[in-house]
Amino acid sequence: MSYISPFSGNVIQPTDVSYRSITLTVDTQLAWPINGNVDGNYAARIMQVTASSAGLKLYMPPADQTSVGTDALIRNVGGTSFTVVDYLGNTIIAIAAGVAQYIYITANPTSAGTWGIIAFGTGTSAADAATLAGLGLIASNSVLNQSHPTTSISNGYTFSSTDRAQTAVWSSGAGTVNLPTPASVGNNWFTLFKNSGTGTVTVTPASGNIDGGASKFYNPDESSFIVSTGSEFITIGYGQNSTFAFTSLVKSVTNGTVILTNSEISNTIQEYVGNLTGNVTAQYPPVVNLYVVSNQTTDNGFTLTLTTGVAGGATASIPAGQQATLICDGANFLNANTVQSGLTSVTLANGSVSAPSLSFGSEISTGVYRPGSGRFGVTVLGTQRLDVNASGISVTGTGTFSGGIAGGTFS
Repeated sequence: MSYISPFSGNVIQPTDVSYRSITLTVDTQLAWPINGNVDGNYAARIMQVTASSAGLKLYMPPADQTSVGTDALIRNVGGTSFTVVDYLGNTIIAIAAGVAQYIYITANPTSAGTWGIIAFGTGTSAADAATLAGLGLIASNSVLNQSHPTTSISNGYTFSSTDRAQTAVWSSGAGTVNLPTPASVGNNWFTLFKNSGTGTVTVTPASGNIDGGASKFYNPDESSFIVSTGSEFITIGYGQNSTFAFTSLVKSVTNGTVILTNSEISNTIQEYVGNLTGNVTAQYPPVVNLYVVSNQTTDNGFTLTLTTGVAGGATASIPAGQQATLICDGANFLNANTVQSGLTSVTLANGSVSAPSLSFGSEISTGVYRPGSGRFGVTVLGTQRLDVNASGISVTGTGTFSGGIAGGTFS
């Protein structure tokens, strides 16, 4: 067919067709709608295209059959991408699902021509704040603003990716909530957490740490941002409530040297548990702090010693079943109390022959303890040497008496 006018000798311009909906089932060649002819696969100024399968092509008509500036707005309204090509099959643009592209001819010496491209975006030619708003954002007067809507959570709640930028509020007593794995939510996920309840809330990641520890404790009225780094969680803005100033660490140990993190030593009250299979040395960062330490391990004849790791620094050994209040000056562990001021009474734990109630820092298996009802015992290096009871005194081992012994009957 000739597109040259027999009267003027000029190219016959296509008739402008404003809109057409196209379904691609095979590669399709378009033609210019000459003289109002809209039969067959004609090109329109606006085309909404649906591709039935991947890899299909939409061929534009020959560029040399029209003038430069001829254009088309092509929108992919289907779920599969397709490719717009020129008359010779060269790619003009690949259009993904939901995307609109504007193309126009900039030169037409050949049937392929040269095409310009302007991206119209996803279903709209201008940014739509309501469409763009995701988690943590809200559209207000055609612009995006930060948004942290609140939601109530309860015991056992597990945070997910959809909690990004949300504010979670706890309103119950003591309980636990869970974080996802940091890898599953990636580096930059965050949520806001507030304990508005009446008890301590324990926040535990599914894997990894939070602020260097296995869990984070939030007392009433405490709150923070919880942020994923992709490998662990950290908190921003966490502060301790002055009404509930103390937090507790439960540390499981068995043997060897255990190095505590800055997050772990932030807990004033510390409890050690576990079935000891060897001596344990707990190494603390060399910082000034006050600790109340309870040794609730099964000692099996082994020791629990606290140290800062500083050469020459004083250590503290705590017998199993006993507690100690200690101060650290950044190098040494020292007893918080060495002198009792004023009248007072002291109650000791029963203790045992290997871990007496009252012992010595450099020899914790020597001291006094309660062997049983109505009995007072003295142990030396884990062996009972003296047993005082209502009937008298029993001594184990030989004795030397510089002043002699008087009275009674000796057998």
